[in-house]
Amino acid sequence: MPVFRLIDDPIFPAPELADDNGLLAIGGDLSPVRLLSAYSQGIFPWYNEGDPILWWSTSPRLVLLPSEFHCSKRLQRTMRQKKFLVTADTAFNQVITACAETERNGEKGTWITDEMKQAYITLHQLGFAHSIESWFENKLAGGLYGVCLDGIFFGESMFTRVTDASKVALATLMLNADNLNLRLVDCQMTTPHLLSMGARELSRTEFMSRLEEHIDTCLPQKKWRLVIR
Repeated sequence: MPVFRLIDDPIFPAPELADDNGLLAIGGDLSPVRLLSAYSQGIFPWYNEGDPILWWSTSPRLVLLPSEFHCSKRLQRTMRQKKFLVTADTAFNQVITACAETERNGEKGTWITDEMKQAYITLHQLGFAHSIESWFENKLAGGLYGVCLDGIFFGESMFTRVTDASKVALATLMLNADNLNLRLVDCQMTTPHLLSMGARELSRTEFMSRLEEHIDTCLPQKKWRLVIR
């Protein structure tokens, strides 16, 4: 399949034209208009420092449905102990910076370039990107961030500095799904960790159907507020 080069207008080729690896297009920019257009179609940017912007529409697509989320007994016990204070949208810049700087097994460097960081910080300021933070002893211990369009949260990255900090952040997000009107969390890539928490793969056709069902107005949201049980 060909890889399309984007023009100045924030227009993307149909997602089903992506190659076998999910690569759809190259070029363009990370302006809010282009990013929101991309996410509304299940397309996301992912590239390395020094490379052109690459746009992906992977299939199958790993997702978490709130009704299928599995919280292990161990994680439930950790949450009952209230070891972590969990907040939302209080430290977005810190979370995305930590995601960029935290070393991961088998990975060199980071795909969260300075350009990417600024783009998502701008989306956060506009009300389209959100973060969940886990605090331990008044220090940021873990968290996650992503883009939210109506009922779909497109998870971008997460990090942890203290055992279970990011898991607690994700579990708290899922337990607040009704409160936040979330119907699906896009996890992008399949990992054993997310599968163990109830995530499952959807075909591109089914994933796109979910987007059409749950994305309507694409209006910005106010600061997220969590209900902590």
